[in-house]
Amino acid sequence: MNQPLALLVYEKLLPGGQLMNKLQDLGYRVMPIPDPGDLLATAAREKPLVAVVDLEPNSEKAAAAIAALRAEASTAHVPVIAFSTAQNGIAQERARGAGARIVTHDTSILAHLAHFLDQALQVD
Repeated sequence: MNQPLALLVYEKLLPGGQLMNKLQDLGYRVMPIPDPGDLLATAAREKPLVAVVDLEPNSEKAAAAIAALRAEASTAHVPVIAFSTAQNGIAQERARGAGARIVTHDTSILAHLAHFLDQALQVD
């Protein structure tokens, strides 16, 4: 496969389905993950280039999945783009604390996804 893999963690059909289509339009293979608890095992097995994580409806579980990804040596390098509603500042802070590289609002992720991907994939 020549296409890089993006893991997409989401439970809600919108914007999850839209994000999947947008990632595919940008040249990514997309593997949806409905349960954030499966992020670490899937990332370790599949070796993705990036993970995109919807922080809702359970931001605690999503943040724990991001933190687990960061804590594991084989997946710590995978950048995470996390998003939630603009009103959910608690979820956004949890994601930042867990190690998400980019945290944004669900209203802007589709429009700026290519930019967020470029930013997330920059090497420090």
